[in-house]
Amino acid sequence: MSSQAGSENENNGEHLPTVREGGEGGVAVEEHDPFANPGLPPHEPRKQDIDERAAKRSERTVSLLFTVSMLATVGFIASFVAIDVDKIVYIFPLGHISALNFALGVTLGLALFCIGAGAIHWSRTLMSDVEIVQERHPIEATPETKTLVKSEWRQGTEESQIGSRKIIRRTLLGALTLVPLSGIVLLRDLGPLPETKLRHTMWDKGKLLINMNTDEPLRPADITVGSLSFAKPEGLEDGAHDFNKEIAKAALMLVRIHPGDIKDAESASWGHEGILAFSKICTHVGCPVSLYEQQTHHVLCPCHQSTFDLSDGARVLFGPAGHPLPQLKITVNDEGYLYALGDFDEPVGPSFWERG
Repeated sequence: MSSQAGSENENNGEHLPTVREGGEGGVAVEEHDPFANPGLPPHEPRKQDIDERAAKRSERTVSLLFTVSMLATVGFIASFVAIDVDKIVYIFPLGHISALNFALGVTLGLALFCIGAGAIHWSRTLMSDVEIVQERHPIEATPETKTLVKSEWRQGTEESQIGSRKIIRRTLLGALTLVPLSGIVLLRDLGPLPETKLRHTMWDKGKLLINMNTDEPLRPADITVGSLSFAKPEGLEDGAHDFNKEIAKAALMLVRIHPGDIKDAESASWGHEGILAFSKICTHVGCPVSLYEQQTHHVLCPCHQSTFDLSDGARVLFGPAGHPLPQLKITVNDEGYLYALGDFDEPVGPSFWERG
């Protein structure tokens, strides 16, 4: 009796009592099955389902959110074009931050948020909220299931009212069309679009070679045979806002080699009494080259072991570097200080696609 009742309850999916024999005096006791399927609660229509004015209000709200998303995307693009990358502003409680980064973050965040909020409000107020139960089925769908899915898709499309709610459809398409423009605009930073910035450094004719450690102009006597010294161009001061950007291109290393040991005659003519000046920036990925072997005149990049022969125009002997280290032509002025006769003979650092 009890197994029969339990089976019935299970099959009907109703939360009905289960009869158990026993108890005092052999009287049957009824118990509720805690695992019985309660079923779905009765469907309650929303206000928008029965009041077209409420539905219109929801439609306007969704459209407003999509419209704000479009305006925010336009603001993102305008900010990217109009705001200087170096501009700093104070915003409480963030403190001093980049105005460009703040504007891009706010506008793009608002554009994406409004699309999401509009879609959620649309689904909660206008799309069908009737719950549909579907029994589990094999992984491979039967032809009947495929037909059912297609019909449910058509039904869902109709119930979403995307066909009849034209203003929602148009503003949604507008928002989704404009948002990808943010990513396209950001591709501009991947360019590169450096114009001629990668081809020139702060070195120019007449600029003194300043010792990186003492901040004093260098004389030939300051550089001994077999030593390696480092210099920066005159006028580039530590702590300046553009110091890191400029020294990353203008960093210079000086080596003094016996004139008879220099293999490249042209390289020797660019130096002074065996003092040669080369870029310190490796032509592989831009690491600082600084490990010098006095006996071989080889300099090694510590990152990927590219090796350059400073006695032979800094040509590559080993490693992934694709070009010799650019050389700086130097001489001495009337006061006996070393100075540059121009910029490097080649763009410094790693190769780039526009480089000839």
